[in-house]
This record gives sequence, structure tokens and C-alpha cells, in this order.
Amino acid sequence: MSRVLTASSPLRIDGIELRLVRLELVEPFETSFGRVSSRLIVLVRMEGEGLEGWGEIVAGEQPLYSYETVGTAVHVVRDFFAPAILRAPVLGLDDLAGRLDAFRGHPMARAGLQLAFVDLLARSRGESISRVLGGSQDRIPAGVSLGIQGRVEDLLERIERYVALGYRRIKLKIKPGWDVDVVAEARRRNPEIPLSVDANAAYTLADRDHLRLLDRYGLQMIEQPLEHDDLIDHAQLQRTLNTLICLDESIGGVRAARQALDLGSCGVVNLKVGRVGGYSQALAIHDLCLSRGVPVWCGGMLESGVGRAHNVALASLPGFTMPGDISASRRYFARDIISPEVEVSANGTVEVPRGAGLGYEVDRDYVNSATESVERFTSRAKRVSVS
Repeated sequence: MSRVLTASSPLRIDGIELRLVRLELVEPFETSFGRVSSRLIVLVRMEGEGLEGWGEIVAGEQPLYSYETVGTAVHVVRDFFAPAILRAPVLGLDDLAGRLDAFRGHPMARAGLQLAFVDLLARSRGESISRVLGGSQDRIPAGVSLGIQGRVEDLLERIERYVALGYRRIKLKIKPGWDVDVVAEARRRNPEIPLSVDANAAYTLADRDHLRLLDRYGLQMIEQPLEHDDLIDHAQLQRTLNTLICLDESIGGVRAARQALDLGSCGVVNLKVGRVGGYSQALAIHDLCLSRGVPVWCGGMLESGVGRAHNVALASLPGFTMPGDISASRRYFARDIISPEVEVSANGTVEVPRGAGLGYEVDRDYVNSATESVERFTSRAKRVSVS
């Protein structure tokens, strides 16, 4: 696996732009911690050497999935991260990540900057992000995540729809009161489909007997059943379950991943580049899991096409052996901000772009029409705000 994330010469970063873009979802998406109808996307544009790179900060508007929010991300980039990056030319990903290591926390904010930088780096070399990362897959299998519905019949209709579209794995969001009976009916109606569930930390270890009922339904995994920062209770729960536990929120970086594997807290890892702090941590987690024989797959955060394109590139790495939540653009948005939009083929796969950088073009006119505010930072510490 060849991977080179340094520039042939230091890259001068001339400016960093944060753009808040509001995108309406085609239908509300509900999990155990809330329901959303639109996404306020934080797009990151990094300029340097006459080129630009695009990234996305996946934080939500409220501190539900994570303590990070759109507001905290903009604050920490404005006041700390952007000045650290702009102070001198950047040698490569390790250099950029090292400058941000002086600060604690805010992995989603730092991820957005890393994504934009790697896009810029790949464009400067005329290569795709997948190639720069050492990707080995030309097409990646796609799964779909289905939110909690008002009626079981509504969920079953959606399962049938996405199976017909070719998706290779169905993931159901669950919570207390919407779990075992729903899964039982989904499995009864669809005995052959690869099926998993995601609890988003809705349960406690006291629910172990109830969760053990899910072993009956041949699930690929139960994702993040317990607390968002827990490893120990997950290890205890895994010893009582036949179904593999997959950790998402608990894997905050490579150190947490190593501890989880050492403890036996999970048998699968959901690897989200936007959650773990960017490519520096995502690649380290991937390599660790690959060396331990633990499968990883790429989760989703209701990203726009920019974040989705980065997910596609990451999922081309050899350790990604299970279908991820890399659905088609139209799964979430009536119109995405990239061209062409991400498509899922009839055989349930997404093509990995071969063009330089993201391999997709950002639809600037549409982005401008959906923009709520813009902040720009330059190496001379000037800031321009546009509302």
C-alpha cells in the first residue's frame, strides 16, 4: 500500500474560507437522539499555489451526537486552527496535523481542515485523493442507513425501495421501544439481506438481556449500543452477545481504537474521517485494524457531496471490506453541491473517481445560493465576514 502525503515542496496556504450552507433533506432523518430536516453544512475551502482544496466539517447544530457544533467549529478554526496553519508553508499532512496537536479536542473541526488540505495536495500532484491515500479499490459497496419511522410499515417500504435500488446492506436506527420487534419484522420480510442496527448509545449495560434478543436475527453487527465514550462496558456486553459489536462514537482516534481491540470491546469499527480528526487519525486506525484482521467500514454524517467524496476516497483503502453508509446523493438531498452527484449503480457500488483531488466539481452557483455566511482567513490575519 503506497501512500505519500507530503508535497514535493512546501505548500503555501494563502487563505482558508469557512462557508455555512443550508441543505434541506428529502425527508427527515431520526435517530435515538433527535430528528433533523436540514443540514447546516460547514464547507472548508483552502487556497494555495493557485489551487484550491475542499473539505467539510461534519458537526451538527446542536451538541447531540458530539459536543462539537457548527458554532464551536467556526470559533476554533477562526481563533486557533487557521492561524496555526497560515503561519508558514505546509510540508505535508503530518506537518499540518502537528500544528493542530498543540490544541485539545475539536476533531471535527480539524478534520475539515485536513480534508481540504489533502484535496489541495492531491490536486497539486494531479492525482486523485484515493491514489494519494493508497486506495486499491475501483468500486466500493454501498449500504444505506434508515432512520426511525412513525410506523413499521413505513420502514419496511423503505427497506424494499433501497434493496430494489441495489444497496448491499441495510442499517436500521434503533432505540428503546423501537428495536427487537421492528428488527424481527424487517428480518421476516427480508430473510436474506445483510442487516445491521445502530443504537447511537441509547442503551446501558442493564439492557444486556434485552439486547441479547437481537442475536436471533442474523445481524452483521450492533453499532454503538452503549455510552458514546465507553469501552469497558462494551467489552462486557460483547462477551454476552453472539452478534458483533461495532463501535462508532467511542473510537475517537487511534489510541481509543487500540484500547477497544485490546479489551475486546468490538469486532468491527465504523471509521468516519470527519469524526476522528481527519486523515491522519483515519489512516492510523485503518492500518491498525488491517493489521489485527478487524474489518472497518465507512459511516456517514449526512454529509454534502464534498464530505461524501472524501468518504468514497477513504473507503477505497483495502481494510474497508464491508458496505458503508456511502449512499447516493439523492438519498439525502434533492440537489447536491457537486457535479456529477454520487451515484449508486444497479449492483450496489459507487465508482471511485480517478480525476485530480475529489474527482467531482463543486457547483459554485448552487453553493452561493444556499450560503448563509462566509468567513475568510488569510496569512496576513485578515478576516472578511459576509452574511
